[in-house]
Amino acid sequence: MNKEEIFDAIVVGTGISGGWAAKELCENGLKTLVLERGPMVRHIEDYPTMNDDPWDYPLKGELSKADKEKYHIQSRVGWAPKEDVKHFFVNDLDHPYVETKRFDWIRGYQVGGRSLTWGKQSYRWSDLDFEANKKEGIGVDWPVRYKDISPWYDKVEAYIGVSGENLGLPHLPDGIFQPKMDLNCVEEEFKASVAEKFDDGRLITIGRAAHITDPDADFEGRGTCQNRNRCWRGCPFGGYFSSNSSTLPAAERTGNMTLRPNSIVYEVVYDDTTKKATGVKIIDAETNEKIEFKAKVIFLCASSMASVGILLQSKSERFPNGLGNDSDALGRGIMDHHYKLGASAKVDGYLDKYYKGRRPNGFYIPRFVNLNDETKREGYLRGFGYQGSASRQDWSASIGEMGYGKDLKESILKPGHWQIGVTGFGEFLPYDDNRVTLSRSKKDKWGLPQLDFDVEFKENEYNMREDIKKEIVAMFKAAGFKDVQPYDEVTGPGLGIHEMGGARMGHSPKTSIVNKHNQLHTVPNVYVTDGAFMSSSSCVNPSLTYMAFTARAANHAAEQLKSGKLS
Repeated sequence: MNKEEIFDAIVVGTGISGGWAAKELCENGLKTLVLERGPMVRHIEDYPTMNDDPWDYPLKGELSKADKEKYHIQSRVGWAPKEDVKHFFVNDLDHPYVETKRFDWIRGYQVGGRSLTWGKQSYRWSDLDFEANKKEGIGVDWPVRYKDISPWYDKVEAYIGVSGENLGLPHLPDGIFQPKMDLNCVEEEFKASVAEKFDDGRLITIGRAAHITDPDADFEGRGTCQNRNRCWRGCPFGGYFSSNSSTLPAAERTGNMTLRPNSIVYEVVYDDTTKKATGVKIIDAETNEKIEFKAKVIFLCASSMASVGILLQSKSERFPNGLGNDSDALGRGIMDHHYKLGASAKVDGYLDKYYKGRRPNGFYIPRFVNLNDETKREGYLRGFGYQGSASRQDWSASIGEMGYGKDLKESILKPGHWQIGVTGFGEFLPYDDNRVTLSRSKKDKWGLPQLDFDVEFKENEYNMREDIKKEIVAMFKAAGFKDVQPYDEVTGPGLGIHEMGGARMGHSPKTSIVNKHNQLHTVPNVYVTDGAFMSSSSCVNPSLTYMAFTARAANHAAEQLKSGKLS
């Protein structure tokens, strides 16, 4: 690389947002440097465990004692990291942070970021979400509404491939969908029961998931979902959307992208004379060399908390408290979604039925509370949805009950009874005192200050959690399911892996960090388009919204640059 080259744009990060920024900027003709702090991961060839089975590992996929120490925070999520996917999660010993209050920060530092391991659930926001802050006097008002983002949702859905069904719900807008996946027989029973026994608008639908299901569709070399449910290892078919299989190859095809892995960005460089950013400073993760790269436009897509950290470290005479931080809002309003609560139950019957494949998706119950006066709940604002699935238990359920010999052999060849489980995802309000700062005393192995999290659930969240449990128990019992067991595990914020906020979008630099185009109010050639810009959290998975805003912002930046306004 020519270190003196002035690029048109620099994109920091290669995950959900960074991949889209790279694609849109490069396709607009901008010479773009894409920086990733982790190592290179090439589609297919760098998915080492994509075809492994449990018996390929000494501990059947479980971590060794030494690895459990390395991944002691990442393991809080429960389902990962395991032996088959640990390479896509950070080593917590190498990447520490401070928990003034417990915060479960689940990360993946590699080209593709967490787009390799995300849950693929893809839902649009509505004006119920964009207007809530203003109507309730919470946080700051969003300077955009659904009509501003709707065409960008269209663009993203059509490009990544989202399977699902349109429902006609104003609070969960319809989209451009691939053919929906099917519910199984127990899920269909649950759907019918909810429709029959509840009259408050609640319903069951298949999840809207970023999986290609139309075999005749053209997705630039990506294939259809094979129902293997090994997505988090990297999909060799490209059946689900990731930066590695989709947006980064698109950027590369233009000839305008320079991708540099192992590049830890720690500062955006600000010029007091031009009042614009001139580039970024990095530490090479392998050599510890410090390098400065220059560009006309900077896109921060490093992941929500990492982008906030970069801005906090980007200090100058003009911005002594962090780049663009005239409002003291930088690092404030950190949010996540509720997770690790819901219910499970046993289901009688259907022992003559099974399902084909391992569907990498479940059913979804959209929000049905606090939509209007009729659905108003006391004790908390906003709402929640549910994600779940029904399945048959495997043969291991019989080990403790069956005898020996022929009876045991026959039993382990038969699937067990049906069970159903649901997890609630609820909205988290944007409190100013839920914040992340730079530690004054603790640094990482590269000498950079660690992030310090002071974030907690408050009364609104705890009240909502009680209702999340109560309502799913009521639905399971109404369906006639047996042994209904609610659960609510002790967690910190962050475990939903939907952490967001810290560089919120708003109308004024006095109360927010970025404007309606995702530009820093006071440094217009710096854009923040990962979850850091979020001013509220809704109750739906946020990645589709990050992608839509990123595509919109990247096209805005290209137009501004071509017109000379950012040069």
